[in-house]
Amino acid sequence: MSSRRSRSRQSPSSAINDDQIIELVSKLQQLLPEMHTRRRSDKVVSASKVLQETCNYIRSLHREVDDLSERLSELLALSDHAQADVVRSLLLHQ
Repeated sequence: MSSRRSRSRQSPSSAINDDQIIELVSKLQQLLPEMHTRRRSDKVVSASKVLQETCNYIRSLHREVDDLSERLSELLALSDHAQADVVRSLLLHQ
C-alpha cells in the first residue's frame, strides 16, 4: 500500500500534507550541524538524505553519550567517596 493511500485514510485532523512534510524536513535539516552548513551551497537536498543524516547524527550522539558516561564512571571510581556522592547527587537532580 502506498504512503499516500495510507495517509488519505487517516482522519483529517491527523493527516499531514506535503507542505507540512517539506517544512518539517527543512526544520530537521537545520538541526543537523553538518547539513546546516552544507545547506547554503546545496539548494535542494532530498528528504531521504535528511532522514538518513538524522539517523546517523542520532547514532553519533548515542555513542558520544555512552563514551561520556563511561568516562564519568571511571572518574567517579577513581575519586574519593565524598566527591563521587556529590557528583552523583548533582547528576540525579537535573
